[in-house]
Amino acid sequence: MIPYPQIDPVIFEIGPLGIRWYGLMYVLGFLAAWLLGRWRASRSPQSVLSPVEVDDLITYCIVGLLVGARMGYVLFYDFASFAQNPLEIFKLWHGGMSFHGGAIGVAAAFALFSRIKSKPLLGVTDFTVVLAPPGLFFGRLGNFINAELWGRPTDVPWAMVFPGMAAGNVPRHPSQLYEAALEGVVLFALLWWYSSRPRPRGSVTGFFLMGYGAFRFLVEFTRQPDAHLGFVAWDWLTMGQLLSAPMILLGLALVAISYVRRP
Repeated sequence: MIPYPQIDPVIFEIGPLGIRWYGLMYVLGFLAAWLLGRWRASRSPQSVLSPVEVDDLITYCIVGLLVGARMGYVLFYDFASFAQNPLEIFKLWHGGMSFHGGAIGVAAAFALFSRIKSKPLLGVTDFTVVLAPPGLFFGRLGNFINAELWGRPTDVPWAMVFPGMAAGNVPRHPSQLYEAALEGVVLFALLWWYSSRPRPRGSVTGFFLMGYGAFRFLVEFTRQPDAHLGFVAWDWLTMGQLLSAPMILLGLALVAISYVRRP
């Protein structure tokens, strides 16, 4: 068993204002996406965006991600609690962000950006999904520092006892780190490699949907289901898996269609 590193979720405080690691992880994720996006736009001959247009796109994505991720968590995971206390929706520093809701919000931002800028939608998504895994990496690190979304009880040598009564003082999978490695590092490497050569439009987006969906589906077998939801079907299927399965199917369909329609 490995000791859990006790890290204060608050980096420092200035009067009533506290700077938290969770918020910093979001800033680092957006910063990484912006820098990588400008670099790719200035060097890739197949880019549909200029470096200046990347600046605008990242702004659209920030708004879409934050609104979608929060609303997705409210609707998919804890609607009853937020219905009793609606103002809690605005307290992002308490955690509670859904990737699948964020994906819907970003998809809406892509559609709006493409329409306003007269850009091909799948060209924009193919360019941008490659920039997403670093943000996923930092986000999962934020979950780990917050000691939230921990894994199921286990006896593997790298198990950790997470603080708090809810974790039960038993060794658990550090599932946040599994997701950081798979969704952040491995998926980024695969997408960077796959998109480094010209591909049929829409295939990179499909590759991302398949990759994220598959990695998330697998990690959910080690992640503790949300206490207020439990298993949503057949005593083994979690909400995360239920939401990831359509991503895998949509990704497969996009890749197949893009190659069939390839000039």
